[in-house]
Amino acid sequence: MFGYRVPAPDQAMLISGGKRGQGGAPFRVVTGHGKFVLPVFRKVRFLTLAMCEAEVAEKCVTRQGIALTVRAVIAFKVGNDTESVVNAGQRFLSDQDQMAVLTGRIFAGHLRSIIGSMTVEEIVTERQKLATEVLETSKTEMAKIGLTVDSLQIQSIDDGDTGYIAAMSAPHKAAIQQKAQISQAQATQASVEAQQEAARNQAEYQRRTAIVQAEYNAEVERAQAKAAQAGPLAQAHAQHEVLAAQTELAERAAELRQQQLVAEVVKPAEAEAERIRLLALAEAERMKIQAEAAASYDRVALDRMVIDQLPQIVKEASAGLQGANVNVLNGADGLGEIAAGLVGQGLTILDSVRRNLGATDAPDNGTGTGTGKSEGTGKAGNGQGHSGRVEIE
Repeated sequence: MFGYRVPAPDQAMLISGGKRGQGGAPFRVVTGHGKFVLPVFRKVRFLTLAMCEAEVAEKCVTRQGIALTVRAVIAFKVGNDTESVVNAGQRFLSDQDQMAVLTGRIFAGHLRSIIGSMTVEEIVTERQKLATEVLETSKTEMAKIGLTVDSLQIQSIDDGDTGYIAAMSAPHKAAIQQKAQISQAQATQASVEAQQEAARNQAEYQRRTAIVQAEYNAEVERAQAKAAQAGPLAQAHAQHEVLAAQTELAERAAELRQQQLVAEVVKPAEAEAERIRLLALAEAERMKIQAEAAASYDRVALDRMVIDQLPQIVKEASAGLQGANVNVLNGADGLGEIAAGLVGQGLTILDSVRRNLGATDAPDNGTGTGTGKSEGTGKAGNGQGHSGRVEIE
C-alpha cells in the first residue's frame, strides 16, 4: 500500500517528523511490524540490528614490562530495547560503519589497561579471565552508545622477539617432550609387542591352518580313496550278489529238477516197484494158497492111501517076523506086546510119512534133508509084577 512501510526482522525503522519519540527522541522506533507513513511529511530511516564484528590488534605492556601484541575479535550489535536503538541511531544512523571502529577503539583501551595489571603468565594461562574483565569494564561505555557485546575472543598473544613466552614454555615443552618421548617409547614398545604378538598369532594361525589343511587333505584323500574303492567294492558286491543270486537260482533249479526227477522218475519207479511188489505178494499169496490147497489135498489123498495100505504094511511087517528069532518071555502078555508093537510101528511109519510130506510142502530153508525112524515099544499091564519084552533080531 502506498505509504505503508515495514522494517526487516534485523532492522529498526526510525520515523522522523511529526510526533517525537520515547524520552523526547527526535524519531519514533518501530520494530517487528509495519507502519503507515505519510509521504513528504514523514521521513523513514532504517538502523541495522544485525550482529557486527570488530577486530583489535593492540600492543600492550604487562606489569612485568613485557610488550605483547594482543589480537582479539569482538561480536556486538545494537541493543533490542528502544533506548539502545535511540542511542545508537543518534550516533551511527548516518554512518553505521563507525560502530565497528568505535567499538574496536573502546576495547583496545580496556585491553591496555587490564593487561598492564597482569603478568605474562596470567595473560597466557587465563585468557578467559582477561576477556571477562574487558567485557565488564566496557559494558557501561558500550551501553551509552546503544551497543551490547555478545562475545570477546582473544585470538593470539605475541611477545615479538623477546622470547619470554617461549622461555616460559620451555620447561613445559621439555616436560611435554619428555612425556612425548616416553609415550612414544611406550607406544613403540607396545607397537613392537603388538607386532610380536601379531606375529605369534599369525604363526599360530598359520600352524592351525596348516593342521586343519593337512586334516582336510587327509580327509579328502581318505574320501578319494574310499570313492576309488567304492567302484570295485560295489562291483565286487554286485558280482557277489549276482553269484549268490545265480547260486540260489541254481539251487532252486536243482531242487526243481530234483522234484521233477522225483515226480517223473522216482515216484513212478516207486509206484511201479510198489505195484510189482504188491503183484508179487499177491502172486505169492495166491501160490501159497494154491500150494496149501494142493498140499492139503495131497495129504488127504496120502492119508487115505496110507490108511488103505496100513493093513498091508502091518501084514508085511508081521511077515517079516516069520524068519525072526522071537523069544516070548511072559507068555500071552508077550504076544500081546508083540502085536501092539507091530501096530505101533505101522502108526509110527504113518506119522513119519506125514512129517516128511509136511517138510516137503514147507519152504526150503537150505536144509532139504529128512530122516525117518520108527521105534516102537509096547508095554502092557503088569498083572503080577511080571514084565514082558519082545526082542526082534
